Amino acid sequence: MKFHILIVAFILISQSIIGQTLVSGKISDEKGVPIPLANVLIQKKDSTKQIISYTYTNNDGFYKLSSDRVGNFNIVISALGFEKKIIPLKILETSQNLIKNTFLLEKPISLNQITIKVDPPILVRNDTITFKSSAFTDGTEQTVEDLLKKIPGLNISSEGIIRVGNIEIEKLMVDGDDLFEKGYRILSKNMPAYPIDKIEVLKHYSNNKLLKNIENSDKVALNLKLSEDYKNLWFGNFQTNIGNDSFYELKSNLMNFGKKNKYFFLTNFNNIGVDATGDINSLIRPYRANESSNIGDNQSVRNLLNLSSTNLNFDRSRTNFNNAKLLSLNAIFNPNDRLKIKTLAFFNWDKNEYLRNKIESVDVNDSQFTNTEDLNIEKNKTIVFGKFDLTYDISKTQTLETTTKFNTSNFDDGSNLTFNNQPTLENLNSDNTLFDQKINYTNRLSTNKALLITGHFKNEEAPQNYKINQFFYEDLFTDFNTANNVQQSSNSQMQYIGLNAHLLDKKFNDNLLELQVGNSYRKDKLNTTFSIFENNILLEKPEGFQNRTTYQINDLYLKSKYTYKIKNLSIVGKLDLHQFFNRLSSNSVSKKQNPFFINPNLGINWKINENHKVSSSYALNSTNTSTIDVYSDFVLTNFRSFSKGTGEINRLNSSILNLNYNYENWKKQFFVNTGIVYSKNHDFLSTNSVIEQNYIQTEKILIKNRSYLNITATSDYFINIFSSNLKIDMGYLKSNFKNSINNSELRTVVSTIYKYGFELKSGFTGKFNYHFGTKWTQNEIQTNIRNSFNDNVSFLDLKFLFSEKLNLQLQTERYYFGNLNTDNTYYFLDFETGYEIIKSKLTLGISGKNLFNTKVFRNFNVSDIGTSTTEYRLLPRYVLFKLEYRF
Repeated sequence: MKFHILIVAFILISQSIIGQTLVSGKISDEKGVPIPLANVLIQKKDSTKQIISYTYTNNDGFYKLSSDRVGNFNIVISALGFEKKIIPLKILETSQNLIKNTFLLEKPISLNQITIKVDPPILVRNDTITFKSSAFTDGTEQTVEDLLKKIPGLNISSEGIIRVGNIEIEKLMVDGDDLFEKGYRILSKNMPAYPIDKIEVLKHYSNNKLLKNIENSDKVALNLKLSEDYKNLWFGNFQTNIGNDSFYELKSNLMNFGKKNKYFFLTNFNNIGVDATGDINSLIRPYRANESSNIGDNQSVRNLLNLSSTNLNFDRSRTNFNNAKLLSLNAIFNPNDRLKIKTLAFFNWDKNEYLRNKIESVDVNDSQFTNTEDLNIEKNKTIVFGKFDLTYDISKTQTLETTTKFNTSNFDDGSNLTFNNQPTLENLNSDNTLFDQKINYTNRLSTNKALLITGHFKNEEAPQNYKINQFFYEDLFTDFNTANNVQQSSNSQMQYIGLNAHLLDKKFNDNLLELQVGNSYRKDKLNTTFSIFENNILLEKPEGFQNRTTYQINDLYLKSKYTYKIKNLSIVGKLDLHQFFNRLSSNSVSKKQNPFFINPNLGINWKINENHKVSSSYALNSTNTSTIDVYSDFVLTNFRSFSKGTGEINRLNSSILNLNYNYENWKKQFFVNTGIVYSKNHDFLSTNSVIEQNYIQTEKILIKNRSYLNITATSDYFINIFSSNLKIDMGYLKSNFKNSINNSELRTVVSTIYKYGFELKSGFTGKFNYHFGTKWTQNEIQTNIRNSFNDNVSFLDLKFLFSEKLNLQLQTERYYFGNLNTDNTYYFLDFETGYEIIKSKLTLGISGKNLFNTKVFRNFNVSDIGTSTTEYRLLPRYVLFKLEYRF
């Protein structure tokens, strides 16, 4: 059959060729020199002057045209710098071969105006701002994150969070397809920058395409557009870094981005402290605020115990003794125009070592003492995560989406702790298993109306087993003088089922009515067992330290929202009605509550013009306490701390006021963001703590009135005269709350934080660029005494492009801690150089970190019970030899 089809096609093509007249010839000047790229066309001789065929001459001046018509025609020949020539052509019958050679006369021309079409570096078109990457880069960018740091208006935090102004992006796409959702940092930290041609900032972005132009969205997304040279083909890179003292980093990317299918495979292995994943929880449990289909996304299990390191205002890679292995396999398939399938398989293994020494001075009420801790933590983790997304367009107005996730994790942590000169060993083994299924159906009922129905099921379990080979609690358990170790086992389980229907109806004047009705059900089980041992002999499971808690919350709700527009002013009113059915069973004691909550919200959005925007909102909110707040007996939360909940179902009331001003001018590269948030917790959970030198007991208590004020202001401006970008960042935070220490009366705690700093970054097109800045932090906590500290971080980065092949980058940092009497200033110097041996193929380089070989790092902190000085061990100086190959 295939052979017969080929024969028929060959006959038809042969007949078509046989039935055509071929016109060919050579075009030259008066001296016989061929004229290349001359325009040659066959045109009807009548008044219509219809073009029958056209072509251009080749480098030797030859042309060839064909026609299947008969009649009178003209051959029109034109070329730049020559007079136009018209040759009469008469075709009496088809299947002729006509040769028409001719020459053109020179014609001097005068160019009064030249129009050059330039691809602008920044193009603003409606809700899309497009940046041409080559206008902001110099070739030293290795990853997408490095590239995005150079784009004006984008802010990349030290953790890799990407914000446009003060709004975090929804997703980071490649040619319109999303690979990692909120876990986009895996992409930005690993994907190479060289294939990226343009970066698109998509404002007023809708995660659901059927809601476009219906929902009022302030969301922002980024889309990376690839160069045509990297589409529909396999490409990637491999990079190896080998250094002294067995330091190494190996990473590779293999990609294919086609119209039908997309593939992105990446690996990263390193022991130089690099975190290639960002916040892994953002991949496993993504959450988008103000999203129509986010029901249940923020539901998860919280672990009671964690052997974690302190969060530092410091480059974490300098303290992260790791041995990380990462493998991610992503694929997107489009079998047809209606069906899209996304698959993701993610594997992460890591071994982290963390070393610190701490001196804590406690001065609260009548308790005054000093504790010392020398801690060496080793953490081993294994994470296996899989996701399967299916999107099926039932019709042009109906879409069905399903997402299935599975995660299994194991954390095996141990610590070698010396507490007040007493050697101690800890071991914590934690597991987590998650199954997550979501289904979302969207029906665009009309041009301005849509219905979404979402169903969500989650099942998560997180058992923990903790052992410590010391007994620090003689004063708490006076009957067990021979005890020498303790153990605690716990298991947290959660089941969640949610169903939500959301109707959006946009009126003729862009007023928007939204109605949601649904039911959310969550059931938690928390079982803990605390045991006291002498060697391997169980002495006691003390009363008041065991938990058997089941907590069920059923929320039947109706949510309404109406946006009323008056020209550039929008008034937004919300009213949420919640009928709860709560049940708490704790150690055989059962309690029920069926409260009814009304949560109102009023907001105003004023778009003064295209650049200036002001928004404000005020909300009253009532919520239930969570499982972590209601268990009735104590649990061990670290080697010397016990905590317990209220044992009651409590209602927490709060109010919050927001005021924001935003100015953005993408063409002038000038941005200003300011915000004020004032929050009042009319009911909140504070603590009543018993603090002794060897142990702490904390019990949650319900009290009144906690306030919070946060003011932020940032500006970003490109100064043309200096070809430099100036960023200014300021912040003020004040909180006021109460707690109780050692059964005293409630005391007021006031915490105040000031932050201010600036950065200046050049955008020279030459061989040299700089980036420097400084940031100050002042922190004060006041109770009956006042504790404060004042820190500064400064940096200076220099970049040299000696040639197209050779570059050098220097990074310096200075840390200053004003409350430390000695060793209060630290300097760091890093460098990186690269030499391109084969253009766009092979690069060699050398990089070094901590060249001053700073061994330790000390900082100072304050709290409402005292002060602490902490010393961290740093990765030693290392130098890596780099080889990168692109294919």
